[in-house]
Amino acid sequence: MKLDLKKRIPAYSARRGAFEVITVPPLQYLMIDGHGDPNTSADYAAALAALFPVAYRLKFFSKRELDRDYAVMPLEALWWADDMAAFTTARDKSAWSWTVLNLVPDWIAADQVAEAVDQVARKGDAPRIRELRIETLDEGLVVQTLHVGSYDDEAPVLARLHDEFLPAEGLTLRGCHHEIYLNDARRTAPEKLRTILRQPVARA
Repeated sequence: MKLDLKKRIPAYSARRGAFEVITVPPLQYLMIDGHGDPNTSADYAAALAALFPVAYRLKFFSKRELDRDYAVMPLEALWWADDMAAFTTARDKSAWSWTVLNLVPDWIAADQVAEAVDQVARKGDAPRIRELRIETLDEGLVVQTLHVGSYDDEAPVLARLHDEFLPAEGLTLRGCHHEIYLNDARRTAPEKLRTILRQPVARA
């Protein structure tokens, strides 16, 4: 049977119109860092060109060699900026820093990732491949919600989260804003995009 990690891990489910406080367990991801507008940054496109070829090689390796099949997880990203208004009001994407992520199962080991990286690197069409790493992200306590619609329509949701929900619940921002893209934006109308918006928090 092919394992669907989205169904196995409750943190990959969220409700539209509701802010939910949950605890996310430590999870391991393929990661590449960068900076700038994801719509225009060559570095962002190059990061994705490295991330997903490795993700699929690991999936086929696991199915063939370990007899453990799983579905490749959707794109995710951590986002941050020196001024949080770059997210909630100005939406100045040129000021954003990011880490693109792809979740891999806990049975995938670092040496298997290194081999997959070498295989992709030999093809020569992933210029940022040597920057890819595998790392555990331990987010712990978070608030998350499901946003349906264009990425550019997220700002009012984030403003409500930061300015209304968190103060009312005695919570403060911690760590990086996290987005999980449940659709492929290349094949989905903007108004139908489904994105989990996640923010690590601490008790005030």
